[in-house]
Amino acid sequence: MIRKAALQIAAPALLAFIAWNAYLAVNHLRQMQKLTALTLESSVIQGEISAVLKDLTDMETGQRGFLLTGDTSYLQPYTEAKSRIGSDFAGLHLGLANRAERERSMESQVESLASSKQGEMERSITLRQQGYRRRAFKLVDSDEGKEYMDKARELLSSLAGAETSSFAGFDKERNASLSKALKDSIVANSCLLVLTACLFALMRYHGQVLEREAMLSKQELAMRDLQLAKLTSALSNQARTKTSAIQVSARLLLQNYGGFLPRQGHEYAEQIRDASAQMEQLRQDLVGTPGPNGAQKAA
Repeated sequence: MIRKAALQIAAPALLAFIAWNAYLAVNHLRQMQKLTALTLESSVIQGEISAVLKDLTDMETGQRGFLLTGDTSYLQPYTEAKSRIGSDFAGLHLGLANRAERERSMESQVESLASSKQGEMERSITLRQQGYRRRAFKLVDSDEGKEYMDKARELLSSLAGAETSSFAGFDKERNASLSKALKDSIVANSCLLVLTACLFALMRYHGQVLEREAMLSKQELAMRDLQLAKLTSALSNQARTKTSAIQVSARLLLQNYGGFLPRQGHEYAEQIRDASAQMEQLRQDLVGTPGPNGAQKAA
């Protein structure tokens, strides 16, 4: 009874541990996917910040090259960066949509400064193209563009620092989640292994007990069969003795006193003799002993 109750408890417990282990695995997987997505998002934002800074630097490099030489080929970095900066700012704006208000505000300021810097560069380039070289250099020497650029670099550096901190936080959280997932997996699988081993041990023990009980039952049944056979043999011997005595008595009665008996008494003696012969035959059929002709009767 106790073994059956233990088996009934152990089997559902094993299924519960399997379900719990699967739940932990799925939960940790979702957490890792979330942290991986946040880490990737932070990396993308870092790339967008670098792209915007590169665009501004390339534009400034092309501007200065053209102002110094007057060669329009130096404007190629400026032209290429000018065509990219709009999409790079759009990507940065989209990436920072889920960030704190401070970071979004800094991005707006950088975009405004970039627009002002681009306007300053456009004016100086236009003056140089029109032949006003001195006026163009005077505009550059006013440090208007330098102030825009310095402030933009400062804000972009702050944004990059914030994203670096976010990236480090996400990475730290991911490592902690991995460590927790490993520990939970070890604990869950250890419990599962122990419970499985206990369940198999209990099933094996239960099988051995059932086997022993079956063997004892078989031995007890064999003993009872032996006792029954002995009893049957004893009863059969007694019945054979009685029927033999009746047959002998009936035969002697007919042989010695058959002539003195009335016809009805003679018939009764013959009936007794025939009945005793039938009883002996029935006994032989029941116990499987050889009949008068030596044939073995089926038990």
